[in-house]
Amino acid sequence: MSYKITFQPMGKTVEVDPTSLKEPRDGLRGGILQLALESDIDIDHACGGIAACSTCHVIVKEGGASIPEASDDEEDMLDSAPGLTLQSRLACQAVPDGSQDLVVEIPSWNRNLVKE
Repeated sequence: MSYKITFQPMGKTVEVDPTSLKEPRDGLRGGILQLALESDIDIDHACGGIAACSTCHVIVKEGGASIPEASDDEEDMLDSAPGLTLQSRLACQAVPDGSQDLVVEIPSWNRNLVKE
């Protein structure tokens, strides 16, 4: 069963078919970060997606119940993220189970606007 992730503030919606997900790459685990990058939505991720920093901090506005609870390592990294909310997650660690659609806000400081 497919689900959708809407990325704010750009309003881009990505349809995700769990049966056709690409293999995780560069430390990414099939979570929000990988799905965003594969959809040409840039989210900063200085550590390469291994929960060693907080640069991929996002706010899951809707559908957060479809993502397993944060690990202790993720919680530790989130403590250093600016603009922390109760819905904050690291995009590299937040792997939706596909049971509901999501709305994810990418804070302005985490949007990588530079193209190489």
